[in-house]
This record gives sequence, structure tokens and C-alpha cells, in this order.
Amino acid sequence: MSIRFDRANSQLQKALSSIIQYKLNDPRLSPMIYVSEVNVTPDFKYCKVKISYDSDDQKELDETIKILQKSEGFIKNELAHSLKMPSMPKLIFELDKGTKAELRINEILNSLNIPKDDDGDNNE
Repeated sequence: MSIRFDRANSQLQKALSSIIQYKLNDPRLSPMIYVSEVNVTPDFKYCKVKISYDSDDQKELDETIKILQKSEGFIKNELAHSLKMPSMPKLIFELDKGTKAELRINEILNSLNIPKDDDGDNNE
């Protein structure tokens, strides 16, 4: 990917995070939502926004995505005020399942009772 797309993705991610956290005043949204990844298409018409949210309730996760999708107009308007782009891409929100899986793996690894090796004590 080119530097242009990397920069666009980075700026979009920062702006979207700020808008969702501070400007989107919907009481149904948890403050624990964050934008984990943003990928804009080469023609800048579509932008896939991966949302990470620590919840096991699939109904709540689906509702969060629906709320964000319904708020797309407001979010795009706020993006237009904060970023200089020729046109605002269509936002496609989806859950980031990779981050959730990573958290679960870390939780499982931490719960294992594996004794630590003492590097300096067993030198025989």
C-alpha cells in the first residue's frame, strides 16, 4: 500500500475514534468502543471501519454496528469538518473479531498455572 493510503487510513482512524468517543452522544453506545482498523479503497469511495468492543453478547454487538451505521451521515459530516478530502467515503462498520480473539487467547494463557523458570538458580 502506498504512503498516501497509509496516511489517509491513519487520519481517518484518528478522526473516527474522536468522533465516536466524544461527539456521538448515543447512550446505547458503550464508552469501551474503539476503532481498531480503517481501510479506505484506492478510489476513496468506501472505507471499512473495524470496531473493537469487549462484549460477549452478540445482540449487543449487532446493535452497536446498527447504531454506528445509522449515524453514518452525522459521522461523515463531522469527518468533512475535520479532514481535507475531495469526497467522504461511504463508511462500512464491522466488528473486529481478531482483537477479541487476541484478548481471549491472552486471558487463557494468563489463567494457565505454568511455573516460571529461574534462569540463575539451575546452573549445574
